[in-house]
Amino acid sequence: MGYDDQVAGSGSSHRGGHGCTPYPNGRELPRRGQTLGVLLLAAPDKFRSTATALQVAAAVGRAAVRAGWEVQEVALSDGGEGFLDVYGGALGARERRTLVTGPLGAPVEARWGLAGRTAVIEMAEASGLTLAGGEVGNDPLRASTRGTGELIAAALTAGARTIVVGCGGSATTDGGEGALEALRPFSRLAGVEVRVACDVSTLFLDAAERFAPQKGATPAQVQFLARRLEALAERYRRELGSDVSRVTGGGAAGGLAGGLAAVGAKLVAGFELVAEAVGLAERVAAADLVVTGEGFFDAESLQGKVVGSVASLASSVGTPVAAVVGECFGEAPFPVVSLVELCGRSRALADPELCIEEAVSAHLAALAGPGSG
Repeated sequence: MGYDDQVAGSGSSHRGGHGCTPYPNGRELPRRGQTLGVLLLAAPDKFRSTATALQVAAAVGRAAVRAGWEVQEVALSDGGEGFLDVYGGALGARERRTLVTGPLGAPVEARWGLAGRTAVIEMAEASGLTLAGGEVGNDPLRASTRGTGELIAAALTAGARTIVVGCGGSATTDGGEGALEALRPFSRLAGVEVRVACDVSTLFLDAAERFAPQKGATPAQVQFLARRLEALAERYRRELGSDVSRVTGGGAAGGLAGGLAAVGAKLVAGFELVAEAVGLAERVAAADLVVTGEGFFDAESLQGKVVGSVASLASSVGTPVAAVVGECFGEAPFPVVSLVELCGRSRALADPELCIEEAVSAHLAALAGPGSG
């Protein structure tokens, strides 16, 4: 079990941004060319359930400023938790709240964002594992995406013509069935552009085996859920003329992505969507060092997740990169500092922001001064 999984439901109760509208996406300090200093770009993902991407970026920034660097902060997301604040912030979206059906049926007040006629929805706000009480409290057979569908319906009622749905952090493996039931009155979302930001490339029929154990499913329940997804894929083929089994990323959020694809949504890589919105390529190229981060680093981190994607982008333009993570399992072609190793598990979970500052300070000191590479 990784760092992110172990801390689910614990740690900071802070969710999302700072309660402002439009959502903040970090503070910008002088860029290279505007100052004689050297520029560090803080570009992390969230540390699940302990620190948002905004908080992690700010912690990196504080350490860098103390070490004499100029800093630019930009919170990132690959479509999972934090997507609403990060992508909504980039669009200047204003927060709205709607009472919807939670993952296990109890009502929840879910946030979403609206920028002009573009709505930003984070499925974890309505159908997330945290809302279900984490892995222990969840009922993986009953967990439904109905609330996410209700959020999409609310956005349509508000006049949205483009809807972007971030998939990640779900309690569900219902193949999007609950969401589509809530959207039935809207007739296949005719005339609306729906984009689904995926944080994985998993196929629809692989979602149960790949993700359901993380949501509390026993081996027998995983088999049941896999059979249910197979039946649902056949139903989507028969009733909607859509073969979701072949759609890359269709298994995201327990198949929600595939279910939305069945009614015309386009699946996109969440990181790429966010990176374009925040101008990440230009920021990385202008920096002298990039510090990224996430709660848990393993081989999958190098396959489309924020840390691996930021590192790849930095490598392509020759900018040095380092990562600060909650816990590390595996090797990386760039420096990775584990908070668990540096501060111990208890401190890493209880005060991740201070530990992040210590980690960044130590790394910058090891570089023998700003800009030494």
